Amino acid sequence: MNSNLPIQKGYLQVNNLHEIYYEVCGTGELYLFVHGGPGAGFSENDKRFFDFKKHKVVFFDQRGASKSKPFASIEDNTTQDLVNDINALLSHLNIEKINVFGGSWGTALSLVFAIQNPEKVKSLLLRGVFLADQKTIHHFLGGALNKQYPAEWQRFKKNVPADTSLSISEYYLDQMLNGTLENRDFYCYEWAYYEISIFIKGIKANEIDAIIQQFPYQSLSIMEAHYLSNNCFLENDYIVDNLRIIEDIPITIIHGEYDAICPVEFAQEIHSNLKKSVLYIENSGHSDSEPAIEKRIISVLNQ
Repeated sequence: MNSNLPIQKGYLQVNNLHEIYYEVCGTGELYLFVHGGPGAGFSENDKRFFDFKKHKVVFFDQRGASKSKPFASIEDNTTQDLVNDINALLSHLNIEKINVFGGSWGTALSLVFAIQNPEKVKSLLLRGVFLADQKTIHHFLGGALNKQYPAEWQRFKKNVPADTSLSISEYYLDQMLNGTLENRDFYCYEWAYYEISIFIKGIKANEIDAIIQQFPYQSLSIMEAHYLSNNCFLENDYIVDNLRIIEDIPITIIHGEYDAICPVEFAQEIHSNLKKSVLYIENSGHSDSEPAIEKRIISVLNQ
């Protein structure tokens, strides 16, 4: 792998409030990297998947995420806004058609972008499919994980008073935005802790905090609670109901067999509804850092 220093980077003003940060790295086949969360941002570590002698990759932080400004802002921040931002960024970079690689929430955003702009998508690479519908949101926040991860679920749930009229995501979001300074950080951390504690198969307790400190967990937690409280700003089953629009786009799906956040049946569901999809099920959980998933991503990108 050669240097991953960006050949172009900067901020793109996408409306009166938001500026999104982007980098373009490498030369060769064009890829758009769509990060997860929402709110996680991209990291230097995400660049490891690419060979920048073969790939020219556009990385960007979605609204409110990581280096984008203002940090963790939920104002004017919906799925459609993010799709519009991708269009604006591609236009800014004079890119007409591109391969799109998304992970987790990034699979949902990539699929929505492709459904609305099929002529701009050369191929899709999807890791850890999240369908952004009621059943996938309910799986993550509705107690389905209590049996598999009882301690993690109870730690997450106990921070919400039993007598509140708010859902778990709404209560966490309210505390993250309107609580005391101490409460804001506590609820941001606890949201991130819940997610990280279940996203790698066999993760150890002492590894969770180290991972959380590696990324902007405040924007991840606020943005996820904002989006999941609003059904990801999509009609229910929007992605599945519109797969016919992208059935002629080559799609590769990589999914962990033991993914607790996004069960493998969600990946199998979209695979079964597509004409040109390939599905790889790996001995892994949700994280792209797990060896089998990481190896498969690199293999697919370098085919």
